[in-house]
Amino acid sequence: MSDDEAELANLRAARDARSAAGGSARQILLAGGPGRVNNGQLSSKYFEEIGPGRDRNDPDRDEGDCNGEENENDEPDTAEAADVAEIYTDELRAQFPMSFGEQEKKGPLLTEAHAANRRSFGPPRPDTLLGAAEAAGDVVDRGKSGSDAPAEEGLQGRAGVEEEQEEDEEDPYNMPVTHEIQLKGHSKLVSAVAIDRNGARALTGSLDYTVQMWDFNGMKSDLRSFRKLEPSEGHPVLAVSFSPSGEAFLVVTGSACPKVYDRDGRELGEFPRGDMYIRDMKNTKGHISGCTFGSWHPSDRFTALTSSEDGSIRLWDCENIVQKTVIKPQLAKPGRVGATTCAFSEDGGMIAAGMRDGTVQLWSVKGKFGTSAAVGLVPVPKQQLIARQTWSYVSRPNHLLHKAHEPGSEITSIGFSRDGHTLITRGGDETLKVWDIRKFKSPLKVFGELPTTHGNTMCAFSPDERLIITGVCAPSGDEDGGLVMFDKERLEFVRRVGMPGSVCSFDWNVQLNQILVGAGGRKSGAAHMLYHPTFSEKGALRCVGRAPRKAMPFDFQVPLVIHNPHALPLFREERSRKRQRDKDRADPTKSRRPDTSGITTGPGRGGKLGATGGTLLTQHLLKQAGNKRPDQEEDPRESILRHAGEAETEPRIFGSAYGETQPKPIFAEVSDDEEKEEK
Repeated sequence: MSDDEAELANLRAARDARSAAGGSARQILLAGGPGRVNNGQLSSKYFEEIGPGRDRNDPDRDEGDCNGEENENDEPDTAEAADVAEIYTDELRAQFPMSFGEQEKKGPLLTEAHAANRRSFGPPRPDTLLGAAEAAGDVVDRGKSGSDAPAEEGLQGRAGVEEEQEEDEEDPYNMPVTHEIQLKGHSKLVSAVAIDRNGARALTGSLDYTVQMWDFNGMKSDLRSFRKLEPSEGHPVLAVSFSPSGEAFLVVTGSACPKVYDRDGRELGEFPRGDMYIRDMKNTKGHISGCTFGSWHPSDRFTALTSSEDGSIRLWDCENIVQKTVIKPQLAKPGRVGATTCAFSEDGGMIAAGMRDGTVQLWSVKGKFGTSAAVGLVPVPKQQLIARQTWSYVSRPNHLLHKAHEPGSEITSIGFSRDGHTLITRGGDETLKVWDIRKFKSPLKVFGELPTTHGNTMCAFSPDERLIITGVCAPSGDEDGGLVMFDKERLEFVRRVGMPGSVCSFDWNVQLNQILVGAGGRKSGAAHMLYHPTFSEKGALRCVGRAPRKAMPFDFQVPLVIHNPHALPLFREERSRKRQRDKDRADPTKSRRPDTSGITTGPGRGGKLGATGGTLLTQHLLKQAGNKRPDQEEDPRESILRHAGEAETEPRIFGSAYGETQPKPIFAEVSDDEEKEEK
């Protein structure tokens, strides 16, 4: 036996003796000791597994080892390591703290955070038997199958957590729906959501007229947004969309003027409104009615698409904030039918639109697209010429399908597949239809019983295009909505992911492999971020494990005081003089009101003379003028005859001059002509 082995055997014997005398380190339960006991156990386990030391005559050893010199490849001295292990396994040492001062409390572990965010349902279990049974029919009813449920409950059973973990590994779709976090902050249904391509930021728009911005890289576990916007006061947010580069985003509200913001939430521009008195939509520079939907071009960062209730779809130049093309859908009869939704194909070469009467129309935008809107206009004088119509217009679609959904039911959403051959439409008739554009006469599949109570309920493909996803609304307050998923190839139901309230919008980001779902109702709303700890990356995984900053005793914030000079009495100005006179009248100093404290009864009570009967002023007036009757009670003839005697004695008809020169009046004589006329 070598010297190293003998020395190690002695150390082990001494350790066993201490453990037998004082008890094993695993039995130490003193306060503050469990952490150090674990370290001692790891150290002892290390010495048990390391085995006997290497022979000094080993040819692999360096010269530094033989000469006693230190070498970077040398292992720590066995005696020193034994001393360290003795410190961690000593019972008395375990009672003392490792350092002085307040011990820092660590945040929850990442595994604990994921366990707290785990959804209360098992992983998906697609059923092949049920799929075969559904394949026999044409319509699949999967809208009201309850909360989170796979294709069929009870076929294989749910035995417990171990079975759920096994099923999680067998999930063929790798859907990130096992865990979720809630992004709260809206008071109504979250009607629009979007995640940029890099997965760094997200947008949520709601029916409470606001848009909130979320940054996953800077957000803590308290899940607070860093900015809140109100694009159009009093108008709900219907759609939000990031540009391909992520530098800007588009917000479409119920107003006729969508807005463009930069990445930090600063407004870049607002699309102009058209003239509502112009009947032909191709001659207006913008929408004249409320918008319904909008999205950014998949590859062009300066082009966006919007639809409106005025029945037009417009392409916009987001750099100059002007429209480029006006698309007028073809109608079956004269009138105006609103366009409820629109979408680009994956390569941006085709545009689809859904109308309020259930019609689907498609236009190809490749090559030369549109006719100049300035052709055929009556020239106007130069004084009235404001701007030339530089945009183009299109009317005839490449594909037209009437009654794609039930007449009178609007189309809430439309989407293209990556190859551009498959089209899905979501209608207000509670159906989801799958179409082949090459055979655009009848649908490939119709999925029914999908309640739709909101006009912007979405449908889309998964990033790998293996699934077709749509939202389900809650028809009443007692029921809940959710996400319903169908297999694209087999065209059968896969599973339903339940959500509180109605689900109208969602976005499955390919970089994060996470699904942002907008849900809620009339009184509450939230965005749910679905993820998987293994399959997902970044996004919610970054902010879940970050503890928010704790409030320090030295934190101080100056109270926010708003000084409004016009609200202070000193700076307040009254425009009405009558109000000022009334205030002066109520002021005893300005109105010079006499002192009323000494006179309580009798004349002059209350500081007013004549307020009571029998005052001296009343008696004086009665003595001087008597009790004069009102004018309406006097006889006018009597009043005139009262002066008859005075008029006879002193006539004053012609004045005082005639009284001296002609005291006797002389009247004119009647002529012959006047006598004849009288006769």
